Amino acid sequence: MPRTNVQHPADPPVTGGLLGPDRNWHLSAGAVTVVTVVSFAIWSFLHTGPGVNPLLLILAILFGLFMAFNIGGNDVANSFGTSVGAGTLTMKQALMVAAVFEVSGAVLAGGSVTETVRSGIVDIDAMHVDPQSFVYIMMSALLGAAVWLLLATKMGWPVSTTHAIIGGIVGAAVTTGIVTGTGGLEMVQWGEIGQIAISWVLSPLLGGVASFLLFGAIKRRILAPAARAIALGSHGFDDAEDDDDDEEDDDEDGELTEEDRRHMAASERVSELQQAAFAESAALDLTPGSPGAELAEFAAGLSKKKRKAARKIERKAAYHALEKRVPPLAAGAAMVIAAMLIFKGLKNVGLDLSIGGSILLLIMVGMAVWMAVTVFARALKKQSISRATFIMFSWMQVFTASAFAFSHGANDIANAVGPFAAVLDVLSTGTISAEAAVPTAVLAAFGVALISGLWFVGRKVIATVGTGLTSMHPSSGFAAELAAAAVVMLASVLGLPVSSTHILIGAVLGVGIVNRAANWKLMRPIALAWLITLPAAAGIGAVVVLILRALF
Repeated sequence: MPRTNVQHPADPPVTGGLLGPDRNWHLSAGAVTVVTVVSFAIWSFLHTGPGVNPLLLILAILFGLFMAFNIGGNDVANSFGTSVGAGTLTMKQALMVAAVFEVSGAVLAGGSVTETVRSGIVDIDAMHVDPQSFVYIMMSALLGAAVWLLLATKMGWPVSTTHAIIGGIVGAAVTTGIVTGTGGLEMVQWGEIGQIAISWVLSPLLGGVASFLLFGAIKRRILAPAARAIALGSHGFDDAEDDDDDEEDDDEDGELTEEDRRHMAASERVSELQQAAFAESAALDLTPGSPGAELAEFAAGLSKKKRKAARKIERKAAYHALEKRVPPLAAGAAMVIAAMLIFKGLKNVGLDLSIGGSILLLIMVGMAVWMAVTVFARALKKQSISRATFIMFSWMQVFTASAFAFSHGANDIANAVGPFAAVLDVLSTGTISAEAAVPTAVLAAFGVALISGLWFVGRKVIATVGTGLTSMHPSSGFAAELAAAAVVMLASVLGLPVSSTHILIGAVLGVGIVNRAANWKLMRPIALAWLITLPAAAGIGAVVVLILRALF
């Protein structure tokens, strides 16, 4: 699945025909989406039984699926942005991975029971609203959040879907309270809103610090030796020289002098961004005056024997780094991802392990991955160092992307499923329940809507995360995803108010800071979008609830 050359999703697609070169993919995705909507609508009418207002149910179905569609276009696209931007996955491969792991995460661990008002932001119980008004509030929240998410997605801004649905509920509930005289702004739990405000700063900060430290260590300990080995190749490329070439001057000494070794040590001055390029695309930036040009000039000035000797030293160090330093890194990543799946995903299917059992399972996972990656690294010694590095980190990133997709499907789909399940329950029973069961059909249909949104509208967000904020490679993408996963887990344990979307964006910026290539200009409108997500969704939700009350 991983590729050996980097392609960026920001590049405009080549047009051809009515729907471009991906015509069959568009038609297939569209057909699956239409079939899903129709089938789910039929199931919903059978589930609610006779007596339900057909127009209201159809609107609820459309609002719910539209919300899931836009979660896919923004939140799922955000999750896969680093993988596609790094060239680890193509857009089509990302779609297939998402289809398998997002939908399976939603169906297997999406939660058999969902609270009707998951946010806890508005005290709806104090309003004493009738069931019909409650349905209007939840439907308005879904559409309000979905419309804002679509606008943000079209602009390429990754925003928090959780904050969007919270905003929709706040706007619709407060408006209903004012109109009916049952409440107003006093219903809003402003302490919860304050926690959301804290997350605007805390989430990207934690993600950025974790990613900066992790990727910085990877660059120094693993990528730098590979970079120097490639830079010492002829013309700065990773082209292994012919060791059997007998063409050499008799008076040239193949032993490196102390001065030569000092020059090799000075090659560490090559910028971090160039080092990543060396190790993953096998090309050296020879821009006049750049550290890369200076290093290439030094390499060209060496005799052939000396350059071969220097290159041999660095290649040995590079392969040693892959074999000795990557396996423990992969083992740690596997343990973090496994912990995230156990505590944030699989617990929803009744997997209730004790603390001791969980720790033992994590240790076993770490040891298994350590051994497997060690064997894999040894097998890559026959590859060029740039290709070996690319392949190693590409597969590791595929693993983290798949795990993220499963966890996302298990957890964040609730932002669409929660309010819709509440609506479906009220329409079926005529009463407001504290909890609403979520049928498997709902999880499956909403999972398909997630994938459809990723394919049809997710490209701009993928471009923002994968190439817009900073340039991505498999190693940097892996570091960003792993750092984000670790912070999400830590925040969950400590009860910190964070957003997984904001954490991942902070992690991507952390990579950019290490590379000295963070696009702060693009970050400004994204940060502004974070600030206005809740009020924007609230405003739209308020308008929609007034329209629904007028229509019905």
